[in-house]
Amino acid sequence: MSLTLRQRALGLLARREHSRAELARKLAAHAESEEELVALLDDLAARRQLSDARYAAERVAFRSRRYGNARLAQELRQAGVASDTAEAALAETASELERARQVWQKKFDQLPVDLPERARQTRFLAGRGFSSATIRQVLKGGADEDEGAF
Repeated sequence: MSLTLRQRALGLLARREHSRAELARKLAAHAESEEELVALLDDLAARRQLSDARYAAERVAFRSRRYGNARLAQELRQAGVASDTAEAALAETASELERARQVWQKKFDQLPVDLPERARQTRFLAGRGFSSATIRQVLKGGADEDEGAF
């Protein structure tokens, strides 16, 4: 029993949100023509079953606990989300500094005492997509710390 293109799309969307580009990529092999695929995607968007804004908001809400704005923006670009939609979703998240502190505290919880340790902590946070200014503030100890390192 073969599924129609609409059934496949609804099955994918029932599991999780998809961006328009991501859904198009997954359905392209099953579509008879490009026009059929575009018409289906337009119909799903008109019925509000497919929304890049909803996808971006959900993705950012889920991943922002562990990653910085740069990484989240890159993931949304890869999924084909427009930059203004991605920026709007990122604007809804908690402060990047707050999130970076939480990630850092879970992994290290102690300020670096020497340069190699500072470099290790910096690389870790940079790999998570946090900005260099945010990383510097986290490793300084911030306002809630009495003593600073480096």
